[in-house]
Amino acid sequence: MYRERASRLPGAVVWTNTPSGSGQGRVLPDGCMDLLWNEGRLLVAGPDTHAHLTEGPPSTWAGIRFRPGTAPALLGVPAHELRDRRVDLADLWPAADVRRMTARVDAADDPVLGLEDLALRRAADTTPSDPLLGRLVAALDAGRPVATTADELGLGARQLHRRSLAAFGYGPKTLARILRLRRALALARAGVPFAETAARAGYADQPHLARDVRHLTGLPLGGLLAGRG
Repeated sequence: MYRERASRLPGAVVWTNTPSGSGQGRVLPDGCMDLLWNEGRLLVAGPDTHAHLTEGPPSTWAGIRFRPGTAPALLGVPAHELRDRRVDLADLWPAADVRRMTARVDAADDPVLGLEDLALRRAADTTPSDPLLGRLVAALDAGRPVATTADELGLGARQLHRRSLAAFGYGPKTLARILRLRRALALARAGVPFAETAARAGYADQPHLARDVRHLTGLPLGGLLAGRG
């Protein structure tokens, strides 16, 4: 069973997942990065460019999902170094520090609370991410063209691409594509017809929506809505 709620860390979401049956699942790209706890291990989920397939026996997971562009400042690692990867936190931070953090999360009444406390302590000692990144995400999530957004932010194409790689793990066009996918899935899950979903989310037409969904998620839109995979 999957559950989530808004975190005490502004803009973040905390979640737990205990799969029933097999441990197989499909995590869709969303522009975010997560700090994960899995039965005594702390890991980081980097930004995905396509669906991540989980496997293995079912086990309990907890996580804090950071809003796009904010995790690299907290982790001290450029996002592109973690693109499409799941890595142990001890590969990024000193092992002794991670052992102490893991023990605190393990000792918490709920691992989600332990992760949240860890993230809040880290955020208190970290320079906040550049507010320009939030403006970039908001503009692209509203369907603004990348070139127009760059001009409005006063950034050249190369500078925007470089800063996007560090903050999001990929260039602004990929970020815009993933944010468009999120808009489309939200509409389709709310029962909006596929043709209308395509138009409202910013696709050229319904076939364009179908191609993009299959490419990014590995399933047709109907299959996603039916919960297959």
